[in-house]
Amino acid sequence: MSGFQLFSLPHILTMCLLLFLFLILFFFKDWFHSIRFLLGFLLLTAITAENVWKAQAGRWSFSSDLPLHLSDVAVILTAFMLFTKSRRLFQFLWFAGIASSVQAIAAPDLGPYPFPHLIFFTFFISHGAVILGCLLFAANHFKPDKKSLWITVGLINLYALAVYLLNLWLGSNYLYLMKKPEGGSLLNWLGPWPWYLLSMEGTMLVSFLLLYWPFRKRS
Repeated sequence: MSGFQLFSLPHILTMCLLLFLFLILFFFKDWFHSIRFLLGFLLLTAITAENVWKAQAGRWSFSSDLPLHLSDVAVILTAFMLFTKSRRLFQFLWFAGIASSVQAIAAPDLGPYPFPHLIFFTFFISHGAVILGCLLFAANHFKPDKKSLWITVGLINLYALAVYLLNLWLGSNYLYLMKKPEGGSLLNWLGPWPWYLLSMEGTMLVSFLLLYWPFRKRS
């Protein structure tokens, strides 16, 4: 079995399916409580299944499988948000969760796990559920404000500094702070290391401002 191929037919079809789910979600927004518990259960199941499989296969590693990438942090926090209806978590995840999950879905670092591998499914289920969860809350009158946008930017930068120090200790590459991922990535368009880190910062700010745009007149 060859490794994951960026923009292969399974990848494109999966993105189309997720986009369809994002679009039809608003027709089911009145099922708020049922859907949020379903999404929370899917997230916990996907997280557990992925880590159990990697552990029993001898592929789990401290240098690559801790949930330290921003999209992985978003998966865990989204599960808490779905079960607790936390507005503070929503305000963080609307920016950090959606932006990181869109990037992860568009350019997954799945390596040796193509369709129909279990890790392929757990990856797209978990990251898709982050976006679905945030959209579900937004459809039910949760909204971010400009203050939460800048708080999220500050928290992510502080987190990146802590992860950079951890990368030095573990010899890891969490948040892709040390180098670009091995496979195809959007980072390939952002320049060489370390300059792509500045490009990542700019891309983050632009994406956050775009995510805030629908709420600018109502906040």
